[in-house]
Amino acid sequence: MTLGVLAVLAMLFVMFSGFWTDWLWYRSVDYSSVFTTTLWTKIGLFFAFGALMAAAVGVNIWLAHRLRPPLSAMSMEQQSLDRYRMGIAPYKKWALIAVTAVVGLIAGASASGQWRTWLQWVNGVPFGQKDPQFGQDVSFYAFDLPWYRFLLSFGFACAVLCLIAAALTHYLYGGLRLTSPGSRATAAATGHLSVVLGIFVSLKAVAYWLDRYGLAVKSSGLKSADGWTGLRYVDANAYLPAKTILFFIAAICAVLFFATLWRRTWQLPVIGFGLMVLSAVLIGGLYPAIVQKFQVQPNEQAKEAPYIKQNIKATRDAYDINGVDVQGYDGNYKPKGDADRQKLRDAADTTASVRLLDPNVVSPSFQQRQQVRSYYQFPSTLDVDRYKDKDGKDQDTVIGLRELNLNGVSERNWINDHFKYTHGFGAVAAKGTTFAEGGEPDYTESELPSKGQFGPYEQRVYYGEKTTQYSIVGGPQKELDYSSDKSGEKSYSYTGKSGVNLANPINRAAYAVAFGEPQILYSGAIGEGSRILYNRTPKERVEAVAPWLTIDGDAYPAVIDGRIKWIVDAYTTSNGYPYASRTTLGDTTADSLTDGQRAVVAQQNQVNYIRNSVKATVDAYDGSVKLYEWDTKDPVLKTWMKSFPGTVEKKSSISKSLMEHMRYPQDLFKVQRQLLTTYHVTDPNTFYTGSERWQVPNDPTNKSGNSVPPYYQSLKMPDQKAQTFALTTTFTPNKRDNLGAFMAVDANATSADYGKIRVLKLPSQTPVPGPQQVQSKFNSDPKIANELNILKKLGDSEIEYGNLLTVPMNGGLLYVEPVYLRGAGTNYPLLKKVLVSYGENDPVLGNNLAEALDVVFGKKPPGSGNQNPPGGGDTGQQPPADQTVQQALDDAVKAYEDGEKARRDGDWGGYGEAQKKLKSALDRAAEAEKKAQKGNAGKNGGAGSG
Repeated sequence: MTLGVLAVLAMLFVMFSGFWTDWLWYRSVDYSSVFTTTLWTKIGLFFAFGALMAAAVGVNIWLAHRLRPPLSAMSMEQQSLDRYRMGIAPYKKWALIAVTAVVGLIAGASASGQWRTWLQWVNGVPFGQKDPQFGQDVSFYAFDLPWYRFLLSFGFACAVLCLIAAALTHYLYGGLRLTSPGSRATAAATGHLSVVLGIFVSLKAVAYWLDRYGLAVKSSGLKSADGWTGLRYVDANAYLPAKTILFFIAAICAVLFFATLWRRTWQLPVIGFGLMVLSAVLIGGLYPAIVQKFQVQPNEQAKEAPYIKQNIKATRDAYDINGVDVQGYDGNYKPKGDADRQKLRDAADTTASVRLLDPNVVSPSFQQRQQVRSYYQFPSTLDVDRYKDKDGKDQDTVIGLRELNLNGVSERNWINDHFKYTHGFGAVAAKGTTFAEGGEPDYTESELPSKGQFGPYEQRVYYGEKTTQYSIVGGPQKELDYSSDKSGEKSYSYTGKSGVNLANPINRAAYAVAFGEPQILYSGAIGEGSRILYNRTPKERVEAVAPWLTIDGDAYPAVIDGRIKWIVDAYTTSNGYPYASRTTLGDTTADSLTDGQRAVVAQQNQVNYIRNSVKATVDAYDGSVKLYEWDTKDPVLKTWMKSFPGTVEKKSSISKSLMEHMRYPQDLFKVQRQLLTTYHVTDPNTFYTGSERWQVPNDPTNKSGNSVPPYYQSLKMPDQKAQTFALTTTFTPNKRDNLGAFMAVDANATSADYGKIRVLKLPSQTPVPGPQQVQSKFNSDPKIANELNILKKLGDSEIEYGNLLTVPMNGGLLYVEPVYLRGAGTNYPLLKKVLVSYGENDPVLGNNLAEALDVVFGKKPPGSGNQNPPGGGDTGQQPPADQTVQQALDDAVKAYEDGEKARRDGDWGGYGEAQKKLKSALDRAAEAEKKAQKGNAGKNGGAGSG
């Protein structure tokens, strides 16, 4: 008995620990109202629907028992049942309580999971837009219809359980007989069960009526659109009248079941039910199939055109792409002389600040050169932001935080893991458009502690993307702050207000149970002032305090007003926007760079409405979370703000310094670009044929086979007068590799045009090379291939291609791609070359961007530019050693061509001689390249432009 009591108490304390630690955490981040609102909503739904289900089942069991016949029939069946009746007689009350409690608990648990649906229904705000078929406000489909669907499903479950419970009770007490002579059911049992069946059929009638509205949000197939949603011709002209007819038939059938209370016969209800089933097959199934076959298919394009038009409008509204500015763009501009080429060369410096530092490639450089200690790490993909340079101009900047990496700790134990090594230290940043000597990033903030352009700021990183373990800080045990060669290890004790206080023994016991770590309860390293930090990733914290938001996959850091802030974009979504086609967020937002760290955190994966309604920040030191209203017109956000008052601050609360670092989010852009592959077309007939459909090309710089990621870069679109920070991507025509369109959105939150999407549509008659074709042109050019082979031979190195950037410029398209060299000894990439292509000009491989642009626009002949490594030379005359490099390359090209000719002619002796000459030329070029690099060491300049 004692052991049983102790086991129950232990189980209760485990349950209490989970609840108590959650409450303490929400209170620590000042979002206790989210916890209490969610909790009380769940509790209310649990008890309300649990009690309703238990009462319904219990009443039907009690009523069936009360309506039992006074005498059971004399039959073997009833004699067998007598034993069960006698056995259960002493426990009837407890059996009733047990059955109703079980069904009540199950129903209550199911209903509590609908807390989001309930809060949206109670607090729903009108959209101010009506659907074209029924004239209902969009909020009816987004907020009301899901709740009505839940109520209906609950009613069906309740009716079925009541029917089963009543039938079993009637059978047990003789009201229903399967083998006994005479009537199979007593009049009382017949009346009781017919009423329950009547309720079930009444619910079916309601279901038919709601199905009419459900057609507006129903997914169906249309070959020219993925995720098509809404009514089509057959829905409006066959299914809709069929659902209306079936509603009336079901209502009549329900009346016939209720009439059995007086007639005490199943004849009419059974006939009515059979008629309803037959009608459902003929009217609800066969008739729409006939309409589709004989009316729609012979002239589908004309029949579907009005509904396609409604779908296009709704989809463009739901994904906020209705205001997309689509312009025609030639893309094939050819310069008409030296003056024109000079104009293009000048335009290249002003049209874009080409970001050569690829945040997806250079992380190993940050890791090797700025990690400093093995227990620090940088993310595999760095972030792009903007910071003012010394002249006050915006500079595209690649930034990453030096976060904690426990795998790099030499001695792993509980104290080291959770008390000593608790935080990362400092930000590291580099210019996006220039490089330092030897091709390394041009750091603007570096070293440990970090110093540079950011000035003094709180560098300790207690909350970050890589910080997933819990830490206990602020108590007797000192932390390792940072370690330097000059001053050795520095100790620190956390002074922030973040985390939960562990001085209370109840708190310690609760966390010991919740984390499965008994040492928390009795460790001497925990004492007065000790605080436990957990839920430490920015996305995790925002998702916890706003469980109704979908979180963007890429949280990024910014140094603002002396603090490191993580900026997190968050979305409100819906799956109930009438006529708007659906998309799957997990699939749509995936690209060649998506990994577990950068995946979207979606409350609802299938959506057909999305808004970037909230911008959130998480302080890297104290973990404080701020939610800011961004889309002030979004009715879904307004609904949630009514549900959780006080959790979201007004947009006016965003400081100017914070606003300067906010940007257009990548995941929303990916969703919009995927929709625009189809919905850039607004003509229903063109939409139906699919002739203008685009696709997002695969990333040409790697072999993943996944979509090319969007790129942040500062550029000037044709209708703009100055550069702006933008997020860009390309499209290709469906199943083709030439360029179909270029898309850019103004990503600068301080810009008046923020969020404006511009699309340049390329002509289909004169194909313009797309990213894959440009990459192939780079790879197949013999001179470029030979120069890259020389680079690879230097130290047994590997070539890595950076982001292939596309820049619309003066009627043509400029492609720029940095080329990195990863040496076997260094194991991190260095920028060595820059690939450039414009129009039909031959592609150019330059040592820096300025040189490559000079050559591609004819300002310099090929090979006449300097041969310094990027960032390591000037624009003066080349040294004699570089002439040797070019001569050797020319000899190598000639030897390669001679060898290919000999191979085709079957002259294997000549082929062998040509291979010897090729090897000799490559060796001479490699030697000359080494001499050129030594001769130019220590110089600086010209990797960037603009």
